[in-house]
Amino acid sequence: MDSPVGPVECETRRFNVPEMDCPSCVGKVTNSIEKLDGILNIDARPTTGVLVVEFQSDTLTDEDIHDRITAAGYTVEIGDETTRLAVPAMDCPSCAQKVEKALEDVEGITEIESQPTTGQVTITHDATITPDEIISHIASAGYKATTIDEERRFGTPREIWKSPRGVATLVGGVLVTAGMILNFAVPTADPFLFELVGRTFNVSHVLFVVSAALAGAPIIRNGYYSARNWSLDIHFLMTAGIIGSVLTHHAFEGAMLAVLFSTAELLERFSMDRARGSLRELMELSPDTATVRRDGQEETIPANQVTVGETVIVRPGEKIPLDGIVIEGTSAVNQAPITGESVPVDKAKGEEVYAGTINEEGYLEIEITSESSDSTIAQIIRMVEEVQSEKTEREQFVNRLASVYTPLVVGIALVVMIVPPLAYGASWNTWFLRGLALIVIACPCAFVISTPVSVVSGITSAARNGVLIKTGRDLEAAGDTDVVAVDKTGTVTTGELSVTDVIPFDDVSEEEILRCASSLERRSEHPIAEAIIDHAETRGASGNAITVENFEALTGKGISADLDGNTHFVGKPSLFTDLGFELDETTTATDGGQPVSPTLDTSVDERERNSVSETISTFEDEGKSVVLVGSKDRLYGVIAISDEPRENANWAISKLKEQGVHVVMLTGDNTGTARAIANEVGIEAYHAELLPDEKLEKIQQLEAEHGHVAMVGDGINDAPALATATVGIAMGAAGTDTALETADIALMSDDLTRLPYLHHLSQKSNSVIRQNIWSSLGVKAVLAIGAPFGVVTVIHAVVVGDMGMSLGVTGNAMRLSKVKPDSPNTSEEDS
Repeated sequence: MDSPVGPVECETRRFNVPEMDCPSCVGKVTNSIEKLDGILNIDARPTTGVLVVEFQSDTLTDEDIHDRITAAGYTVEIGDETTRLAVPAMDCPSCAQKVEKALEDVEGITEIESQPTTGQVTITHDATITPDEIISHIASAGYKATTIDEERRFGTPREIWKSPRGVATLVGGVLVTAGMILNFAVPTADPFLFELVGRTFNVSHVLFVVSAALAGAPIIRNGYYSARNWSLDIHFLMTAGIIGSVLTHHAFEGAMLAVLFSTAELLERFSMDRARGSLRELMELSPDTATVRRDGQEETIPANQVTVGETVIVRPGEKIPLDGIVIEGTSAVNQAPITGESVPVDKAKGEEVYAGTINEEGYLEIEITSESSDSTIAQIIRMVEEVQSEKTEREQFVNRLASVYTPLVVGIALVVMIVPPLAYGASWNTWFLRGLALIVIACPCAFVISTPVSVVSGITSAARNGVLIKTGRDLEAAGDTDVVAVDKTGTVTTGELSVTDVIPFDDVSEEEILRCASSLERRSEHPIAEAIIDHAETRGASGNAITVENFEALTGKGISADLDGNTHFVGKPSLFTDLGFELDETTTATDGGQPVSPTLDTSVDERERNSVSETISTFEDEGKSVVLVGSKDRLYGVIAISDEPRENANWAISKLKEQGVHVVMLTGDNTGTARAIANEVGIEAYHAELLPDEKLEKIQQLEAEHGHVAMVGDGINDAPALATATVGIAMGAAGTDTALETADIALMSDDLTRLPYLHHLSQKSNSVIRQNIWSSLGVKAVLAIGAPFGVVTVIHAVVVGDMGMSLGVTGNAMRLSKVKPDSPNTSEEDS
């Protein structure tokens, strides 16, 4: 490679070379490229098949490097890359349309996703185009763009009124006010100045023209870019209105249009900054710095420079900078920013903590388990940012309507301006002004932003309260569901199972049953398995030493394996019925009609004999799950396991009922246990002993009967049912990547009170969206009807139809941020 002398213009390109997967391949590709003059650096990454080349742009092209890679015998794949840019001034659909038009014909760009509510644009492109090139194309549309890293996603709140545009608008307002006083209040003090092309110009007229120029300059600039991009948007329409008014000697109307519309845009930016502020608050949850221990010394560094495996120190009152595991110390941690829990959670050695949570009182040393970009809070922020990727049905309807509405009203405006004067000899001045009012009314901004700003406000509010909603569609659907299906174990109940009874049969000891069961269950990941293993270890009956072979999970029924050469089973009673056992005939020892363990000090003479089925029924009536243990030809005994309902489960279910939601419990557990838990928490409908595919069928059946159905589960075991339901809701998703990725909605904690909150927020959001859409459409319709009759002027059109409605729908949407979760405690306080 040459060593260039003096400054050179260089570029960096990324090539995907999938077949370059070993050092030998790297050598061949590198040697081939090094033959070119102008290569500055080569970074070959065989583990990912990526080649990064820095070269002199005035000497080489992408094609030159591509050819050398091909000459080495390797294929180059043009892979897609994603660039996310902050475009703060892109705060309405009209702006987004111009940005998209400026990019859509750029070679190498395959997808553009603009998000005016968050002021961001995401571009998918191949490696031949750089972020700087994309930024320059956006600049051609009249917008300044910066990379996300430069502007920390949402930037800082802008001082709208102190900006150059704010000052120019203020001065323009003062001038137009002075002109109005001279022209309308004291016309004798409004002297004649000069005459031009047959028009007389007084002082007031000149003030109006200067006012229109000052306040209208940014509008006309944007209108120019709109025209360049063939975009029939509000800026183009306003530019035509301002210039047309001034040229036709209606300088007062042009000045008023410029000042009022500029004020409207400044107010919209102010309100949009408030909306973005709720997203900015999420970003600020996680601290920028972390105190890390390196080489025995503590040092404070940026949080994004901490690597996985390093130890971070968090003192009382400090925020935890990254996800990790506590390795030293104990403390109460306020997890409200992530899970919405109001009460701090005690954390000790070995427990997981999340970035953005607050260390209340103790000293903690934390081993970092994920980088800042992969933390739970970072995932939440990314998902909230990308919430507009899938438009809701209402948003799609509004966009379709807007695509017809604007050209239709503009067409009517042109007819109003031209036809009456030409056909009937009416006043050109009168009908020009009426047509101008219609042009202002043609702007669809108010009802186009009515849905996305509501969706972002609602989803951001939910995220701050421990509920992560993936898309606007999910927010919309959650409120439309009249049926919520809930899993039992881990959802309605705590999922923290414990063994309550061990009942041996015949001469088998309790230790033998536990040793057999725990040996098999060590290969299982089911919560029941953990309960049996823990109980066996507590009783000193661990089956660690037993050889286990041919393990098999019997879906929905239990498990089997060979212990020391003999096949054994642990599972539901139905498993042993299938194996041919007659449970009504086999007996257990009982005391007074209740099953007892032979390990208790009870005389055999005092016992009665019950059938296994009677023993099972007794346990199930008590709400316990039953597991049988045995071999192919012999039953060893019964293990009863209990799982307590979650705190506030009864309150949450009753609250859902008050909201008109029908709650159904779906469980693989036995009917008796399902009945007992359902009765305890107030669920009237339940379906028990369901296999995973049967749960899925129940969801499909409920959807056929009721339409929209939400399914609440743990996000993993109930995956088929969660995926099939209209809305899949995962419980306890904090720190669980699978649940965050697979569920439509994730409850970050195991708090069931978030279910009625979610349903209420969703219904409130849908109501706000409907209010915004129909109120903005209604106001536009009334104004459009009144404009041709002279009832509605340009001032009405701007103040009410544009500025007023845009501020109205944004303010209405921001009400969603005030929706808070309810709980038994707050309900009692309210009452």
